[in-house]
Amino acid sequence: MIIKPRIRGFICTTAHPVGCAANVATQIEYVKSKGAIDSSISNVLVLGCSGGYGLASRIGAGFGCGAATLGVSYEKPPTAVKTATAGWYNNIAFEEAAAAAGLYATTLDGDAFSDAMKAQVVEKIRHDMGKLDFLVYSLASPVRLHPRTGVLHRSAIKPLGDTVHIKSLNVQKGLVHDLDLEPATAAETAATVAVMGGEDWEFWVDALQEADLLAEGFRSVAFTYIGSELTWPIYWNATLGKAKEDLDRAARAISEKLSTVSGAGDAQARVASLKAIVSQASSAIPVVPLYASLLFAVMKDQGLHEDCIAHIHRLLVTQFATDAQLNLDDAGRIRMDDQELCESVQGELKRRWQLVTTENLQDLGDLAGFRQDFLKIFGFGFEGVDYAADLDHTLGRSV
Repeated sequence: MIIKPRIRGFICTTAHPVGCAANVATQIEYVKSKGAIDSSISNVLVLGCSGGYGLASRIGAGFGCGAATLGVSYEKPPTAVKTATAGWYNNIAFEEAAAAAGLYATTLDGDAFSDAMKAQVVEKIRHDMGKLDFLVYSLASPVRLHPRTGVLHRSAIKPLGDTVHIKSLNVQKGLVHDLDLEPATAAETAATVAVMGGEDWEFWVDALQEADLLAEGFRSVAFTYIGSELTWPIYWNATLGKAKEDLDRAARAISEKLSTVSGAGDAQARVASLKAIVSQASSAIPVVPLYASLLFAVMKDQGLHEDCIAHIHRLLVTQFATDAQLNLDDAGRIRMDDQELCESVQGELKRRWQLVTTENLQDLGDLAGFRQDFLKIFGFGFEGVDYAADLDHTLGRSV
């Protein structure tokens, strides 16, 4: 099969196995080039390990901290006529690279929200790893089948209160346009909290603690995005914001539950607010592609731009290494979005936001970089990969 990108809306329906392997290899080489990270991170569970910040966290933990990693993701394998999802190829590439480096790495595929997956993970940790000292919660899903009630919740990315009139971007057409966003109902808001809030994170730590699988000094981090006031109408002052508030609540609740674990500090669970990146999830959220296109241009102009792996590496080095001094806000969140939200970046970003049109987007923004990052999610656009080659797409590895 000769694999080309097939884009439909905000998703790409194909993925390139060799390109995905190149993506993983590039991130591994970046981490290795920075040297070993002095930390107590040795046995890691990454929930949502197959792409974006979750994959970067697994790479950083494995190749930076020398950690054994267990990953959980929900990916589609290839069929006779279709490629697998990018995450399926990413997981294989990571496992092969880890094995070659003498690192333990196993991936379990299935619904991370389910009690069955939690039980499977508990048995795998008990059998292979002993006890866990670090848990990364990086799940990104639009739906959640609640394991206790059987209710299927669907998130709704909508503002609260009134209709919001705001700028947005059609990425495929490069068209800047105005958009009216209708407010969410109370039921839609509750469903979004059920999917994207902190309850499942709590369920995971509960399951691990009840199984006595948490090592002394266990820590956990859940990723969030807060953004600036330009995106707050669809982020913080919206259904997503309510979910993020619930994630903050869960961090406090988890830390309180874990206060009895030997060696515990004052908080073992933290929410980390990260910078904007291109992901399948962010590409689907109105306003965000335009904001990100402008943001990337500004941060690159100021020498502050970080891709996914560079950002997570900085997180591990500055916030989770031995004797790290946490950069916390008043809510106790780790703030890794400090460079994105600094005055020089936001001031210039707001100036460009007022001026941007379809005609000047190329000058004010970085739509080309946004599109390039989007394609790389699916393994396209990497140097050294022969995209005209006829591949066995079912292997998930270089042939």
